[in-house]
Amino acid sequence: MAYFSKRNLNFLLHEVFHAEDLTQYPYFSAHDRGTFDMALDSATHIADTLMYPYVRDVDRNQPELKNGQVTVHPRIKAFLEAMGEAGLIGAGFSFERGGQQLPELINSCIGFILMAANNGMMYTGLTAGAANLIATFGSDDLNDRYVANMLSGRWQGTMALTEPQAGSSLSDITTTATPQPDGSYKLKGQKVFISAGDHDAADNIIHLMLARIDGAPKGTKGISLFVVPKFRDTENGPVDNDVTSTGVYHKLGQKGVPAMHLTMGERDDCIGYLVGQPHMGLPYMFQMMNEARLGVGMTAAGIATAAYHAALQYAKERPQSRRLNEKGILDAPQTPIINHPDVRRMLLFQKAVTEGSLSLLLEAAKQYDIAHAAEGEEKENAQLLLEILMPMAKTYPSEMGVQSVSQSVQTFGGYGFTEDFPVEQLYRDIRITPIYEGTTGIQAQDLLGRKMTMKGGKAAQLLMQAIGSTIADASAHDEFKPYAGMLKAELGRLQEVVQALMPHAGAGDYERYLSDATLFLEQMGIVVVAWQWLKQAVVAKQAMLTQNPQGDELAFYEGKIHTMKYFFHYEVPKTLGLAARLKDTEILTIVSEKELAL
Repeated sequence: MAYFSKRNLNFLLHEVFHAEDLTQYPYFSAHDRGTFDMALDSATHIADTLMYPYVRDVDRNQPELKNGQVTVHPRIKAFLEAMGEAGLIGAGFSFERGGQQLPELINSCIGFILMAANNGMMYTGLTAGAANLIATFGSDDLNDRYVANMLSGRWQGTMALTEPQAGSSLSDITTTATPQPDGSYKLKGQKVFISAGDHDAADNIIHLMLARIDGAPKGTKGISLFVVPKFRDTENGPVDNDVTSTGVYHKLGQKGVPAMHLTMGERDDCIGYLVGQPHMGLPYMFQMMNEARLGVGMTAAGIATAAYHAALQYAKERPQSRRLNEKGILDAPQTPIINHPDVRRMLLFQKAVTEGSLSLLLEAAKQYDIAHAAEGEEKENAQLLLEILMPMAKTYPSEMGVQSVSQSVQTFGGYGFTEDFPVEQLYRDIRITPIYEGTTGIQAQDLLGRKMTMKGGKAAQLLMQAIGSTIADASAHDEFKPYAGMLKAELGRLQEVVQALMPHAGAGDYERYLSDATLFLEQMGIVVVAWQWLKQAVVAKQAMLTQNPQGDELAFYEGKIHTMKYFFHYEVPKTLGLAARLKDTEILTIVSEKELAL
């Protein structure tokens, strides 16, 4: 059974986003399409052999904490070793840091393939993120001690940020770090929801942990970043570092990955090593955040894609009833449910969400690469575009992915609600993605409160220019002129909403300004995915006019254009209601002096 479309991935990478164009930059010049394909083929082989066959088994045999040790599914260790041997954990790292120096455009596709196959094996992305922090901001000594073992798959990396009393409010963390004479620190505190925070498939767990050095300023300005290993090296060999696994959370989904409650310093013997400068923990974390949010978006897109392909196959094979115009012909054979308009609508919705999400994520990934590899104005513009795209690139695949997988379950009918088919698990698995790496509400406040006004509105202007360029390209085809006009109208509608909200910000009433920020993020998400669909349709149309495709190739391109039309006729009209609410003056969610019952 297919869990993603290789043809669609190649279409987006090479026909829409022209991945090879990145090799013109010196940083990526060692690569070509051949090396890109080799990395993706290697990931696909691991996904096909070590991940996809164990989707159900990993879900049903979840991690257990016994006698202070967390055991995970035995296939996890084989997966980590294979990823390390293939060089895929650090594929995006520079050659100097032991990586393959692949563009994020390719590296994020590796994550997409792996997560579509089995997101219950979400281990290596965490390690790569933690290792990247050490490699980027840590001393040579920290690099030498940790990075190579992490990229080999022998050691697991984590991000240990969240605390029981703080949640997403990192300014309220209380874990302490006390300086020691040798330059290390003693840590004390608790961390919760630490993905892959302890397990027996790795020889060591390396936590990248936020804590406050004694006497540090209050708030976010007093937070520092530390490397805190499960086992630390001494002259007498590795010793337990007083990081205790206090509990393992039993989750709705993603059950193959342990989410840990950790306690540090119960014996006053938890040693951590400062990364970079004191009180710079949050800025360091935020420099890595775009990569992490792309990873969450890709995870959501991968899960939803796997569910869509399962539903598509089922709909082609499952006969039920007759077409509505044949109801009176009692001896007519039953028809596959894919021929029923409502089922077709559900499948088109899933295709529109999943392939639109992947396109948006790759747009963001390419801007990430240009921001990294280019110089001057090109670099600055790519960074600004990336910044304004990120809230949508993280949130749209997550929020709409939940709805898409729900429609996958619906396509199966009652069977979708059983363990006989994979979609019930995928429905559970995807629900965490709107929460990971900044909830939808946080992304919304980031978009409206910061990104829309960034650099005097330049980021927003660059995005509108990019969308305008696609509108111009589409207008060259008579068939697409109505859709170009619809997208142009959507840009006008966004402008109206922003103009209606801005006076609140100008008056300093930020609670009012941001009270419906999530709805603004939803409206923006629809618009940028409409942009991506129009962009895909233009490329498909050009291929049909110049390449004379036949058979499956023709059907592929025609499917792209048909799904674009679906998105514009079924999804884009939702902005009307969102805009109406955003411009509405009635306030219903802000706490007033008069307490109302909820």
